[in-house]
Amino acid sequence: MNIRFDLRQVRAFLAVANTLHFKQAAEVLCITQPALSRLIKGLEESIGAELFTRTTRQVELTVAGRLFMEECQQAITHLERATHLAQQAASGDIGHLSIAYNDFSINGVLPSILETFKEKYPEISVDLVYMPSHTQHKALLDHEIDVGFLIGPLDIEGIDTFRAALERIVVILPKRHHLAGMKRLSIRDLADEKFILGTESGWNEFRQYIFKICLQAGFTPQIVQEASTSSGIFGLVAANMGVSLYSDCINRFQRDDITVVPLDHDDYTVETIAAWSHAYATPSFRLFQQLLQSKLSGHT
Repeated sequence: MNIRFDLRQVRAFLAVANTLHFKQAAEVLCITQPALSRLIKGLEESIGAELFTRTTRQVELTVAGRLFMEECQQAITHLERATHLAQQAASGDIGHLSIAYNDFSINGVLPSILETFKEKYPEISVDLVYMPSHTQHKALLDHEIDVGFLIGPLDIEGIDTFRAALERIVVILPKRHHLAGMKRLSIRDLADEKFILGTESGWNEFRQYIFKICLQAGFTPQIVQEASTSSGIFGLVAANMGVSLYSDCINRFQRDDITVVPLDHDDYTVETIAAWSHAYATPSFRLFQQLLQSKLSGHT
């Protein structure tokens, strides 16, 4: 169907239909009465039906006019909502946000950020996807995600970053381990221990860091078990299969089958960053970025 009338004519029709008075309708629309009459005449010609019966004393809707009025009112309601939604989307108040995360971020700083964001912008849908840090690098460059939470630092052209958290490295021990009663440990204390680490495919950056600090202490860690998730690492440690190193965000967990001991070297830390492509920023992401920087400003 080829519609040959416009919204201005529809609004004019509804004004007359609601007042059943051309003069009053013209005043509501802030146009002259002859101009209003031309709009209504043009609408009727486009539709091919009379919408009003007119006498010198009164104006009434025809059957066609009453049916047309009912549908037009619904159409105007939908158009107003569509306009409102489009304006919200343009400002970022509704939309979609794709966030990638690694183990440290989802077990650390990210849940609080997400909770605050959803409370402030409930109409923005958030899609969360687990993704190892090195995989996030390509996803950011390919614009597959809006923002990633991963291990930093990161220096890739076209990618901006913001520190979300800086957490100290701690030692995770079985509950009855002979070092479990220590208040602090050095990396060198672990030279003869069997290690449980995250898999190379999912934990590559953190594994490299662990190897680095162990080599600086004069030994290579003896890896006896690997796990793909944090819970897997914790479970293997609890089963007395070995020890591990992790971020101190582990203190957020309530487990009575492992012991967490701080390191005596406070410079051993893991940094969680938020990263995004500065060439790809949706309105929804800009709102997330503002909240992130406001919430974490000065966070270390």
